[in-house]
Amino acid sequence: MAKKDYYELLGVDRDADQKEIKKAYRKLAKKYHPDMNQDGKDTSEKFKEISEAYEILSDPDKRARYDQYGHSGINDQDFNFDDFARGGFGGLDDLFNMFGFGGMGGRRENGPRRGADLQYRLQISFEDAAFGGKKEIRIPREEECDRCGGSGAEPGSDVKTCPSCNGTGQIRTSKQTPFGQFTQSRVCTECGGDGKIISEPCTKCHGSGKVRKERKLTVNIPAGVDTGTRLRMAGEGQAGEKGGPSGDLYIVIDVQNHELFNRKGDDVYCEVPISFVQAALGDKIKVPTLEGKVQFDLPAGTQPGTTFRLKNKGIAHLNGYGRGDQYIKAKVMIPKELDDKQKELLEEFAEISGEEINPEHKGFLKKIKDALNV
Repeated sequence: MAKKDYYELLGVDRDADQKEIKKAYRKLAKKYHPDMNQDGKDTSEKFKEISEAYEILSDPDKRARYDQYGHSGINDQDFNFDDFARGGFGGLDDLFNMFGFGGMGGRRENGPRRGADLQYRLQISFEDAAFGGKKEIRIPREEECDRCGGSGAEPGSDVKTCPSCNGTGQIRTSKQTPFGQFTQSRVCTECGGDGKIISEPCTKCHGSGKVRKERKLTVNIPAGVDTGTRLRMAGEGQAGEKGGPSGDLYIVIDVQNHELFNRKGDDVYCEVPISFVQAALGDKIKVPTLEGKVQFDLPAGTQPGTTFRLKNKGIAHLNGYGRGDQYIKAKVMIPKELDDKQKELLEEFAEISGEEINPEHKGFLKKIKDALNV
């Protein structure tokens, strides 16, 4: 049985941000969680489906693979409901927090936290998309303060454990429910959830533990990317908190249009102008490709709009082998002005060919234009 679209399962648009995805999941999780279902129906399968959809779409790397390749881009290891239920992905522990209860364990909310992911839209040339390349970019981001080491406290100053929460950053109370006893948590108001009280904030970061800097990075662009392709640079996002790892940077590719070529998948298309004499008699012509001009044997009798294929002259397959093809379309150019000699020769050709020359002397060229609706 084919899997349902993850976006449809959560009821969000394909360009939904993480806030919208999380909000949609919370609403559906409350509705379909088997322990919270008031209708007596077995909603476990539905709950698993929306949990899987949330796990994939909430992870930028997995979401990028799903957006590009669909379900075929997602491995079986990308989601395991047993791991989810044990809290491996935030799972049921976070789910109970959604329902208004604290975590089932004693997890410290003020522990190390991963930094936020960043996104950068990079415009590249058609050629860079076809063959790959390198681009240097500058990213403004928050990094750990080098004066206080991310602690937020002025070096040498006194940092005390918060007496209200004993350093946990959370005030916890027990709550009896029909499903058992759960712990409800709220952020400690005295320390703001930090678990510590700083007597003298760092003079450089003003107690935040972070400073804003501009970082220079080199982006490796693989051959075959297209507009919308997302490249992940691990650890190049915002700095983590309290010793947590940095987030990731996602490069979103925007490919510029080309003056000669159009792209369809990994194939490229272009028009090649030829004279009506070349079309009739055939010729050896030069045609443009992504790697420069090549010679092509134009067959005699080529009709306007005829398309020819140049094998393996297209764009490299992303994350694969080989290349697409190039297709050239013959564009027969009809001269707009003819001298007397040219007109005479064409009229003679028309007579030899059995063409009727009308009294108005429209000429063979005008007939060609009429036939082609030019």
